Amino acid sequence: MSDLGHVVRVAGPVVVVEGLTSRLYNVVRVGRRHLVGEVIRLSGPLTVVQVYESTSGLKVGSPVVDTGAPLQVELGPGLLGGVFDGIQRSLPTLAMEEGRPHARPFIRRGIEAPALDRTRMWNFEPAVAVGDQVATGDVLATVAETDSLQHRILVPPGRSGTVTACEAGAARVEDPVVWIDGEPLAMLSRWPVRRKRPVAMRIDPTRPLITGQRVIDTLFPLARGGSATIPGGFGTGKTVQEQTLARWVDADVIIYVGCGERGNELAEVLEQFPQLVDPRSGGSLMERTILIANTSNMPVAAREASIYTGITIAEYYRDQGYDVAILADSTSRWGEALREVSSRLEEMPGEEGFPAYLPSRLAEFYERSGAVECLGRDGRTGSVTVVGAVSPPGGDFSEPVTQYSLRLAGTFWALDTDLARRRHYPAIHWSRSYSLYQLGAWFNDRVAPDWDAQRQWAIRLLDEEEELRSVVQLLGIDVLDPSEQVLFRTGRLLREDFLQQSAFDEIDAHCAPDKQYWMLRVIRETQQAMAGAVGRGVAPDEATTIDRLGDVATMRWWPAHEAKERATALIAEVQEEVDRL
Repeated sequence: MSDLGHVVRVAGPVVVVEGLTSRLYNVVRVGRRHLVGEVIRLSGPLTVVQVYESTSGLKVGSPVVDTGAPLQVELGPGLLGGVFDGIQRSLPTLAMEEGRPHARPFIRRGIEAPALDRTRMWNFEPAVAVGDQVATGDVLATVAETDSLQHRILVPPGRSGTVTACEAGAARVEDPVVWIDGEPLAMLSRWPVRRKRPVAMRIDPTRPLITGQRVIDTLFPLARGGSATIPGGFGTGKTVQEQTLARWVDADVIIYVGCGERGNELAEVLEQFPQLVDPRSGGSLMERTILIANTSNMPVAAREASIYTGITIAEYYRDQGYDVAILADSTSRWGEALREVSSRLEEMPGEEGFPAYLPSRLAEFYERSGAVECLGRDGRTGSVTVVGAVSPPGGDFSEPVTQYSLRLAGTFWALDTDLARRRHYPAIHWSRSYSLYQLGAWFNDRVAPDWDAQRQWAIRLLDEEEELRSVVQLLGIDVLDPSEQVLFRTGRLLREDFLQQSAFDEIDAHCAPDKQYWMLRVIRETQQAMAGAVGRGVAPDEATTIDRLGDVATMRWWPAHEAKERATALIAEVQEEVDRL
């Protein structure tokens, strides 16, 4: 194979090379600056490369070198707490190498930085001994990566045999620590980003991923190992919602991928996340978080790579037996990158200019979510849950990325511009959202036997109240019969005192499932009390304006461990006040 060619054409991030014999998806180095690129098409004597860095100044005749390997990520201890770009270059390391991080805010082209620190020492604690038989996926050792998580070193795919030597103690990620059949094995491994990591078996997602958001956990729950999409126009709160999920979601590892978002938003993420307190451990949330930053002014080709980099790292921690949540903000920018590269390749455009293979690329991403039985003989399980934000132009949900995501994801949280304008956050619209995951049995067993019944009641009532609201806006509430007036008032309680939740309130930012149940129980019992009063002849205006409704609005600030006691007392007080009418 010839590993040296030369540039014959440059079209933005797409470079055509002649004289290079390569393989599809191999990484190449382009020009005198050694820009990182990836082979995306082979056409006779020509090789088409997408470059992950700016190609300005690149000219015809510039040399191109094939590295002989596909785009890979480095895997091992030290990933947690890291901040990387789309092709897994460590941004803090790059800033230190440049020497003037404030004077030079942009990445110099062609610069390299390993994802994992080669000098840091890790305490390697073997879980095997000399003479043990090991197979793919078996745990060889553990490393205390952070105070929040133990990193498990596994037998890599395709390896098995007898442990012939093992060294405990301090070691670097590249140092040999275990020998299998005489072959050395280090803590550092690599994996191609476009290839799924193997598993023993995929299992049905039957457990919810608790987010602490009432509208999600109660009405539209997400399964652990499932997938969700959050479409919404500008200003509807997608980024705040994803950051809220990153902080409170019930996952062992959080991977946040800022894919093509505005630089100021990602700057806020990079500044705020290290300051967030982990509700699990009380330490820093970054101890179990990985940030992948790819801003809108970075080369478009790197946007596509950032998604694959994030999902591959997620699968790596899943294989260790952890539950991982990957939050991609946003897949629309990823789709735009595909569209731009496709146009440079002069491919036949599909709907709205997107390439015809957009659905298959989205499917490849979403299908890498799932709950699995990991390789290895200890029977551990893990999961990858994917939450992708979508930014449809003008809030138009009929555009291709939103529609294809809707078909692929199991949960659809539709952000509504009208709700956002009314300062109703999260702006997830209850009549346009849905969840395909059947998780009622888990909630009935773990939280309350009538959890699913209450959920169905809330959804029906919100739908009925939505229909009545258009009548009230035109003709006033007096045209409704007394029972409908009670229903209308209860719908308002649900919307304002249950579904609305402040991401910036210290107490209300997270709501445990038990507290969600008792809050909903109070509202349902209040409706029944008001309906009973109206049924015996009390005027609707009087029955729906009792003083205790003000206490219903304060439920969000109840401590979670006091929710049952306070709810029981409030229900009794509401009933007592209604009985006096």
